[in-house]
Amino acid sequence: MMVRKLRLKRAWSQEQLAQFSGLNIRTIQRIERGQKAGLESLKSLAAVFEIELDELLEKENMNSADNYSAEESRIIDHVRDIKGFYSHLINYTLVILALFLVNFLTSPGYYWAWWAAFGWGVGLISHGISVFEVYNFFGADWEKKQIEKRLGKKL
Repeated sequence: MMVRKLRLKRAWSQEQLAQFSGLNIRTIQRIERGQKAGLESLKSLAAVFEIELDELLEKENMNSADNYSAEESRIIDHVRDIKGFYSHLINYTLVILALFLVNFLTSPGYYWAWWAAFGWGVGLISHGISVFEVYNFFGADWEKKQIEKRLGKKL
């Protein structure tokens, strides 16, 4: 996880880090997910980040909770959720446009693609409401109350 933090601090993409370090992008992805890196990979990364290998090894061996504060972890998760929503939105737009094109070419008298657009659109709206917390039934306050209720004490 430390590699990811160092990469994000420099505003590099995984592709850029792979190019700078001479490593495969899949290797970068595996290391950022917490898998052990080989010594040569770590040497390359230490050189790119301009830190000592020992420092990188020490930071990599630390628990990921030590590398990110609770606030940083929450923000990273939220940004990941936003990215997921936008990916969902792009997929929706492309697929629905393709369905309307197929619908128009095969049976222009009846637009059945509206049903798919409506059904998937409801899911997309639900996803957006959840990600952007427009109205959150099961937010952090609800979770805290449920935990306190089950533990029988205040947190």
